[in-house]
Amino acid sequence: MNFSKTAVCLLLFLSGLAGAQESSSPVPAAEPTTLRDGGTGKTLTNDQIPALIRQVADKDIENNKKQRDYTYIQREEEHRLDGKGQTKSTETRTFEIMVLYEEPVRKLIAKDDQPLSERDAHKEDEKIQKIIDKRKNESDEDRRKRLQKQEKDLEEGRAFVKEIADAYDFRMAGTEELEGRSTYVIDAEPRPGYQPHMKNAKFLPKFRFRAWVDKAELQWVKLDIQCIDTVSVGLLLARIHKGSNIQIEQTRVNDEVWLPRHVALKLDARIALLKGLNISEDVTYRDYKKFRAETKILPAGEVQDPN
Repeated sequence: MNFSKTAVCLLLFLSGLAGAQESSSPVPAAEPTTLRDGGTGKTLTNDQIPALIRQVADKDIENNKKQRDYTYIQREEEHRLDGKGQTKSTETRTFEIMVLYEEPVRKLIAKDDQPLSERDAHKEDEKIQKIIDKRKNESDEDRRKRLQKQEKDLEEGRAFVKEIADAYDFRMAGTEELEGRSTYVIDAEPRPGYQPHMKNAKFLPKFRFRAWVDKAELQWVKLDIQCIDTVSVGLLLARIHKGSNIQIEQTRVNDEVWLPRHVALKLDARIALLKGLNISEDVTYRDYKKFRAETKILPAGEVQDPN
């Protein structure tokens, strides 16, 4: 098993924290802390934070939908570390993310920053062709079921988001400039006495996080998520150790959507019966291009009539 896939799974799980703002559950007022908004005179109190973060959640849902309209390049750089935190080996993989029949698909285009061999490139082309052939011959009923499953997954994600909000107390920590934009800084700490309703939500008290929210757009710009206790998944499947950390950053694209820019992951874990794994992974996203819905996907060898 390529360990990067495990790291990506963890990333997807933790990324759910980005939408933690969707619940309308009140945040218990701590001290009467206020935050003055950079020279405008606007003040936010702890009691006003839930309204702010609900707006952020609504916008984040729209971002997730719009991301499916874009193709881009994703580069993953993985460092395996020794017991002292020094790099033992490094591996990079670069993918082209394309949109095929309403779904994003990853195509490997480089390893260790070198183009694929002719043989490996052919394998990737064959993989993409199989997806095209499958979707091209998809019945209306199969397409309906596929899109229905996408919607179901989205609804389950929203339900999990509500669990996240219930699991944390939020506090305004200050303001900060990021990439020339003014942001609110919000801390989230596990809520004492929290009782999870969903299976995966039992892990939430093991993490705390800080979120940076763009003042003008009310979009989250950055997340810093810390593992504060050992997380066990299954009987022998995985153990994520205290101190693991992930940082996720977004950027504004085409003046219409916020999309991933950079992810930095430090993971100390044990997977199945393997020895402990200590890695640092850096993921960058670039070359966002809007995919035109009217574009026709042509199987290899099929020529489009210019008329």
